[in-house]
Amino acid sequence: MGAAPVLEELREVCQPHAKLASRNGEHWAGRLYMRRISLHTTRQLVRTPVTPDQLTWTMVVCGVASGAALMIPGLTGAVLAVVLMQLFLLFDCVDGEVARWKGQNSAAGIYVDRLGAYLADAALMAGAGYRAAESGVGGWLSIGVATALGVVLLKASTDLVDVARARRGLMVVDDEATRPRSQGVATVRRVAAAFKIHRVTNGIEASLVLLVAAVADLATGGIEPTRWALGALAVITWLMVPAHLLSILSSSRLR
Repeated sequence: MGAAPVLEELREVCQPHAKLASRNGEHWAGRLYMRRISLHTTRQLVRTPVTPDQLTWTMVVCGVASGAALMIPGLTGAVLAVVLMQLFLLFDCVDGEVARWKGQNSAAGIYVDRLGAYLADAALMAGAGYRAAESGVGGWLSIGVATALGVVLLKASTDLVDVARARRGLMVVDDEATRPRSQGVATVRRVAAAFKIHRVTNGIEASLVLLVAAVADLATGGIEPTRWALGALAVITWLMVPAHLLSILSSSRLR
């Protein structure tokens, strides 16, 4: 095992400004704190034989386990879900950083990374449904699964833009092309963006919402706060699905 690389050199290679500055390329938590943590983790990992793909699969396991953790009753399950989702985010940062440093980027790694994002967010919503149902059956479980489906559709509608453009031989879309051509749609989008309510459809934010609900459950001695939280997540998700589709079709992303 050789000496660890200098942090500044590592940052220049592993955290390119273009990626971190991209509005759609970096989660806010990554910019706020996780990229600082991940760089120190990456500094140690690049000295080992570990591969980026192994780190990506670790990320997937953490994400799915976060949803499974919600099956544990009480505050314990909610806290564990948040911790695992934070580890999911950490490995989501680290796998790409190690890949850039070692020059081991692969199509398989990108594919598993995207698959992991689908599975993690869907698992969390399904786990929330199980938690809200208490017994793991009934209407609340169905609401959790329906919310999971909505989250998958949101992610798929975004990723399918790249698929459609690739099949037409077009370049990857830039941030400018995501702006709606319709002034009305653009205004609605700006209002929605100002409140950031759409973020709760992401597993990182949703896990925190469910943790707050679990604390409220503990205080009230029931499960109603978690049910209200899941109901809100379901409504927001399914309002976002058609809105996001309209946003894509009214922008220049498919032109």
